[in-house]
Amino acid sequence: MTKPTLLVLAAGMGSRYGGLKQIDPVGPAGETIIDYSIYDALRAGFGKLVFVIRKDIEQPFREIIGARFEKRIAVDYAYQELDKLPPGYALPAGRTKPWGTTHAILMAEGVVQEPFAAINADDFYGEQAYQLIAKQLTSGTANYAMVGFILRNTLSPFGSVARGVCRVDENNFLKSVVEMMKIEPAGHGAKNTDAAGQITQLSGEEAVSMNFWGFTPALFPQLRAQFDAFLKKSGTELKSECYIPSTVNDLVVAGQAKVEVLRTNDSWFGVTYREDRPQVVESIRQLIAQGKYPEKLWA
Repeated sequence: MTKPTLLVLAAGMGSRYGGLKQIDPVGPAGETIIDYSIYDALRAGFGKLVFVIRKDIEQPFREIIGARFEKRIAVDYAYQELDKLPPGYALPAGRTKPWGTTHAILMAEGVVQEPFAAINADDFYGEQAYQLIAKQLTSGTANYAMVGFILRNTLSPFGSVARGVCRVDENNFLKSVVEMMKIEPAGHGAKNTDAAGQITQLSGEEAVSMNFWGFTPALFPQLRAQFDAFLKKSGTELKSECYIPSTVNDLVVAGQAKVEVLRTNDSWFGVTYREDRPQVVESIRQLIAQGKYPEKLWA
């Protein structure tokens, strides 16, 4: 049986954190969120890591992060650069923003030949998510998959968050995913405020995408077509991004993909706001106390 690959989207890390060396430790032995992600992936049976990074952070990334895992699992790299565009397209003058997660995953086409999961580098998803997706990726199915978190388990008390809110059919297949950019707690549930100020009340029980996807290599030609369509429409803009939830939604609606929603009750943790960090540290401390993780991940 082919072991699946874990594709870690890390091209934004240096810019978001103000430098790789400022990636905050959240575990008692100095572990970062990415350490816990890879620990969970190894436990779930993943056979290879591919990091999507930028060339300008390659050396510190390999030294600080990549080297830590190379003796435990096969490690490879793919590179997301602004000027890596299909023939016929040019980088607009003044654009500094990355092209988005669809483009990031597409950059790994040359190094991923097996079923794979794609995750954000700075999100803590929990052991169950990796177990669920590894089982699906080794099942032989042609269907794609998404780990669906419960909305209330992904909110921040310190500000609004963006989430892909999903509609799921009775067989747990994805019907649509809508990117809501400003969701915040409200009473026992949540609310979304759109760009026009329109408020939508949410129960908090909705399944949401936290960018934990399971794919086969059949995705890559689909991504090329979707990214090409995005560039035709928005390629001259300076800030538009092609997000993987929107791309998957388009594939599902067009009948070009079936996506199984794998539900997890685990809480998602992430440092969306600097104030989130103490809560992440405490949540991990509690998981260690429950025996879910050792005091020191890497002996």
